[in-house]
Amino acid sequence: MEVPDVYEERRESNTWHLLDTLASLDELGATPVGTILCVHGNPTWSYLWRRLAAATFAQAEAGGTAWRVIAVDQLGMGFSQHDDDTDPARQLDDRVADLGRLTTALDLTGPVVTLGHDWGGVVSLGWALDHPEHLVASAVLNTAVHQPEGRPIPAPLRLALAGPVLAPGTRGTTAFLDTTLALARPALPPQVRAAYRAPYAGALRRQGIRNFVADIPVDTAHPSRAELDRIAEGLRGLTVPALALWGPRDPVFGDRYLDDLADRLPHLDVHRFEGAGHMIAEEVDYAAALLTWLDVRVPGGAAASSDTADAVPTAASGVSAPAPLWEHLEARRLDPATALVEMAPRRGTGTGTGGPRAVSWRTLARRVERLAAGFVRLGVRPGDRVSLLVPPGADLTAVLYACLRIGAVGVVADAGLGVRGLTRAVRGARPSLVVGIPRALAAARALGWPGERIAVDPLPAPLARTLGARRSLRDVAELGEQALAATTLAHLAPAPGPDAVAAVLFTSGSTGPAKGVVYRHRQIAAIRDALARTYGIGPDSALVAGFAPFALLGPALGATSVTPDMDVTSPGTLTARATAAAASAVGGEGPATMFLSPAAIAAVVSTADELTPAEREALARVGTFLSAGAPVPLELLERAEALMPAARAHTPYGMTEGLLLTDVDADEIRRARAAGGSGVCVGRPVAGVTLRVAPLERDGAASGDLTDAADVTGEIVVAAAHVKDHYDRLWLTEHASRSVTGEAPPAGLRWHRTGDVGHVDGEGRVWVEGRLAHVVTTPSGVLTPVGPEQAIGASPRVARAAVVGVGPVGTQQVVAVVETLPGARRPGLAPADVAADVRAHSPVPLAAVLQVAQLPTDVRHNSKIDRGLLARWAAGVLGGGRVTAP
Repeated sequence: MEVPDVYEERRESNTWHLLDTLASLDELGATPVGTILCVHGNPTWSYLWRRLAAATFAQAEAGGTAWRVIAVDQLGMGFSQHDDDTDPARQLDDRVADLGRLTTALDLTGPVVTLGHDWGGVVSLGWALDHPEHLVASAVLNTAVHQPEGRPIPAPLRLALAGPVLAPGTRGTTAFLDTTLALARPALPPQVRAAYRAPYAGALRRQGIRNFVADIPVDTAHPSRAELDRIAEGLRGLTVPALALWGPRDPVFGDRYLDDLADRLPHLDVHRFEGAGHMIAEEVDYAAALLTWLDVRVPGGAAASSDTADAVPTAASGVSAPAPLWEHLEARRLDPATALVEMAPRRGTGTGTGGPRAVSWRTLARRVERLAAGFVRLGVRPGDRVSLLVPPGADLTAVLYACLRIGAVGVVADAGLGVRGLTRAVRGARPSLVVGIPRALAAARALGWPGERIAVDPLPAPLARTLGARRSLRDVAELGEQALAATTLAHLAPAPGPDAVAAVLFTSGSTGPAKGVVYRHRQIAAIRDALARTYGIGPDSALVAGFAPFALLGPALGATSVTPDMDVTSPGTLTARATAAAASAVGGEGPATMFLSPAAIAAVVSTADELTPAEREALARVGTFLSAGAPVPLELLERAEALMPAARAHTPYGMTEGLLLTDVDADEIRRARAAGGSGVCVGRPVAGVTLRVAPLERDGAASGDLTDAADVTGEIVVAAAHVKDHYDRLWLTEHASRSVTGEAPPAGLRWHRTGDVGHVDGEGRVWVEGRLAHVVTTPSGVLTPVGPEQAIGASPRVARAAVVGVGPVGTQQVVAVVETLPGARRPGLAPADVAADVRAHSPVPLAAVLQVAQLPTDVRHNSKIDRGLLARWAAGVLGGGRVTAP
C-alpha cells in the first residue's frame, strides 16, 4: 500500500508491505468479528506472525470465531519502504504515527486487538492508546515499555549500541540479525532462518535495523524517551483486556519488564512459557494461546466485561469469615507450653547432634510479632512477596506467620526442586525479599534471583557481603522491637482480610515445571478447618509432620508440631528411630497424629529393626498416621500398622492445589481390595468437597460433561473451599484447570481439574488410575496405567513397575518398565525369564518389557513415577537408540 509519509516534506508517500487475511476470509465466506493488528520488532518482519494468520484461518474454516489478521512490516524493515542514508532516522513517535497513518489508509475501525513483540510491542501499545475508540484488547510477546532508573539496559543491547559496534554489528554485517535468530530454542530450521534474512540482503537493506537499535532510549536525554514515557504512563489508564505471553529465558526483555507491565496494568493476564525465550513466537504455540484468550476475554469481538470466572471466590451467603490463621498464636501469646519442636539440630545437617529445639507458644508469638513489625519497618507492604528458602522448622514457621500477619505473601518452594527449579520458582514469583540459609543465598547471588536478601542467622561480615545479605532475621526482629516500643502491630499493619492473597506454594515438579499455586487467606483457613474436622486435630493435639505444609499448619491448628530429624527434600532419609524420637517429643497425654510420605513410611519400616523397646513404646502411642502424595501399597500400610498398633492408618488423597480431597483408612482399603477394582482406592470425598469425573474419549482427552455416575473412568474434577485460587502467571494453565462442561460448581466455588484419572465405584469410593498425561491410547481403546502396574507388581521378580505407551496417539503399544528383584545391573530389555513372568501377570498384552535399576521419581515424595520420561526413554530404546539409564 502507498501511505502518506509522516515527514510530508521528504516524500509524499511510503510503500508498505503487509499481510492481510481479509481476502482469504471473504473467499471462505467468513465474516471477521474484529482485527488483530500485529507489529513485529527488530530485526524481524511480518513473517513472524505467519502461524497466527494460519491459525485464525483454520479456526474460521472450522466454523469458529473468525479474526482478520493484519501483520505489517514497519517502515525501513522487512519489504516495506527502506530509507537511504540521507533520510532522517525514524524515532518512536514517528513509528507510532506511521502505524496510525497506515490504519487510516486501510480504513481500519474496531474491534481491534493489538499484538506486538520486542520494540513492536511499544509501537502497538502506542497505537492502542491513540485509538481507544477502536480498541477492544491488547496483547504482547516479550517487550518493554520502560527502563527503570538506575538499571542498565540489557547487556546484548548495550553491546549493540556501543559506538564502534553499532554500524558494523547492525548494518555492515548480519551480526545483530544472526544473534537474534540464534536466541531461538530449539534452533530455527534453515528455511526459517533464510526467510527472516530475506529482506535484509545488503547493508542498505539493513539501515532500518541500525536505526531501530539507535532509537533505543538509553537515558532521559534520548529523543525517543518522551514518547516511551508517554506510552508507559498511558498504560495505567488502559482498561481493555490485556495479555502478556512471555518467554522467561529472554536475555533482552526479561521478567523485570514483565513486572513493570503488570504494575502498570494490574488486570494484565500473564502466561509464562517456561523454557521459552526472546523468539517466543517460534518456540511455543502462541497463536493457540492468543485465540483461547480472545474467546474468553473478547467473545464476539466486543469489549468483554469482567470475567466472572476470575472473580475472587467468597463464602456462601450468611457464612462468617474464617478465624485468622494466627488466632491461636494471639490467644496463647503468654502460654509457656511447647508450640513446636525441631528435632534436627538448628544449624546441623540432620546427623542427630545438637539436640532438639523446643519453642513455646509465648516465644513463637513474640518472635512472629517482632518479625512482622520489622518487615513493616523495612518497607514490606501487603501483597509484597517474600521468598522463604528456609528448611521446615521454627525459623520458617516464624517468618511465614509474620508474613501472613502483615499481608505479605509467603513464597514456599522447597530445595527438592533443584537449582534450576528453584531459579524458575523464585524468578517467576518476583519476591521483594528472599529469606534464606547461606546455601540458598549463595544461589540467589550467583543466579541473580530478585529481591533483597536476608539471612536466617547472623553471618560473619565478609560472608554477608559476599552473599549480599545486609541483614539477618535477628536484625529484622530488633527493628520490630524498636517499632513495637512506640506503637502496636495492629497500628503498624492492619490484619489482612480473608480474600487477600496469603501464599504461593510450588508443586513438586513431578509432571513438568513446578507451578506456583496461589492461596488466599480464606482458602488456607479452609485447609486448616478441613484437617481439624477430618482428623480431630486442634488445640492440645500433637502433630508429627514429615511433610512441610502440615508442619506449617500446626500453629494455625493450635497443635504442638514436631518436625523429625530428616532431610525434608529426601523423605527416604527418615529412620524409624528418628520417627520414634519425634513421637516422644510431642509430650502430653493425648495420642499424636503423624504425617509421612509413602517414601518416608517405607524408610521407617525398613529401619524398624534398629528400634529400642522404649522407642517402640513411643510409636505405640501414635493415634493416627497419614500418608499421601502417591499411592501407598496396602502391604506397606500393614507393616506400618504393626509398628504403630494403636494408630488408625489413613491415606488421604490431595495435591498442592488441594491438600485434602478424599480420605480412606486401611480397613476400607482392605474391603475395597476384596471387592476388586482397578487402581488405588483413596476413599470418599471429605466434608465440603464435591467430586466429579470428566469421561475419557478415545484419544485420551477428558472432554465429556461432568458426571457422578459409577464406574466411569475420566479425569477427576473437584470443588471445595480449600482448593487453590489460581496458578501464578500461568493464565492458560489456570483456564484449562477450571474449564469443564456440564454441571456448574457449588455456589462461590470453582472446578479444578486435578490431572488425575480414575473412577467412583458403586459405593462412592474414589479410585485413582494414573495421570491424564500418562493414559495410553491403544487401537482397542484407552488404558490407564495403575491397574496393570499393580498386577505386574505382584510378580515376585518385580519391585516396582510402570506402564507406558510408545507410538502415535490411537495406535500406542503398551510397554512395561520394571525394577527387578534382585536389582538389574544394566538398563534395557529385560531377560527372557523376567519378561515372561511380567507378561504372565499383566492383564494387557505387552509389546516389550524393559528393566531399569531404579524408576525415576519426584524429589518431594520420592514416590511419583515419571512415566512421561520413561515413555520417551522406552521409545528411544525400542527405536534402536543408545541404551542409557532413564
